[in-house]
Amino acid sequence: MRLELTFAIILVITGAGTSIIGCKNNVAEPEPNDLPVFNPTRVELEYPSWFPEMPLATTNPLTVEGIELGRKLYYDPLLHPQGTMSCSSCHQQDQAFTINTSGTAVLAHVNLGWSNTFLWEGGVEGTIEDIMLFEVEEFFKTDVSRIETKSEYQSMFYAAFGERDIDEELCAMALAQFFRTMISSNSRFDQYYPGDIQPNADELEGYYIFNSERGDCFHCHAPPLFTDNEFHNIGLDSTFDESNSGRFNVTGSELDRGAFKTPTLRNIELTAPYMHDGRFSTLEEVIEHYDNGVHSSNTLDPILTKAGKEEGLNLTDGEKASLIAFLISLTDPTFTSDSELSEP
Repeated sequence: MRLELTFAIILVITGAGTSIIGCKNNVAEPEPNDLPVFNPTRVELEYPSWFPEMPLATTNPLTVEGIELGRKLYYDPLLHPQGTMSCSSCHQQDQAFTINTSGTAVLAHVNLGWSNTFLWEGGVEGTIEDIMLFEVEEFFKTDVSRIETKSEYQSMFYAAFGERDIDEELCAMALAQFFRTMISSNSRFDQYYPGDIQPNADELEGYYIFNSERGDCFHCHAPPLFTDNEFHNIGLDSTFDESNSGRFNVTGSELDRGAFKTPTLRNIELTAPYMHDGRFSTLEEVIEHYDNGVHSSNTLDPILTKAGKEEGLNLTDGEKASLIAFLISLTDPTFTSDSELSEP
């Protein structure tokens, strides 16, 4: 950064153990009187009191201006060097910010403010700022000079960060602010769990199956986030190569062979296909896997091998239907239609 910065921003990337300080001196600066006043408006996130407190970055406080900038970047193909795709290309709001595609399943952009590991194998660890910097620098390989030429962005970056120079770090910080607002917390479950409405009979039975030893789902998918943000081998395969070794590819530990990150079940009705490789197209197929399709291996999660579950869950057809009814109650229509999360 230039010496006359009004404040210095240093982002330490935990996984890489390096500090990144952007330096840009080859772009003509707008005259000071062309820029808005730097007086960002702080924002307090709103989510249910029974959610855990979301960790926030003291070096990147949430502001109206920062969130607005991050939202614009999220939908802008300028993030891509050729301008051919944006974050929203693979994370569409009507599909709960994922996309139904073949190959590796696309993890939904939802409630990531509570996560500290990212991607199916956990290849990025740390904060939302860390994963956003990875996306800008490694995934998109953003050519920031293309963003710097836009007068609208010059004004928006200055309003958000008091900066005239735009770099990858500031792009990541703006995106991180927007990501922290992508909160899903208004499903039917979120209404009947605190007693605001009554669940129907199928939802109630499904809830008990989910949260008891009958279904054993709660061990990895406990509410309210419906993910433990950990990595598990859930018996999709019994032999492994690089394509299905999961967390092992990051840690090198044999204990992690075949383990992948637990995805949230919020909006699961909308986020097919399922599993890291998208092998299941329906929730019925997912339940059949746990019911009688688990493959044994040395690193299979102990929950799937405990006494009485060696042959699977052995649910009745009625129990399976009730479990699906419960999962559907995790769909949040306000999240998929919230105009504040839509393309500006």
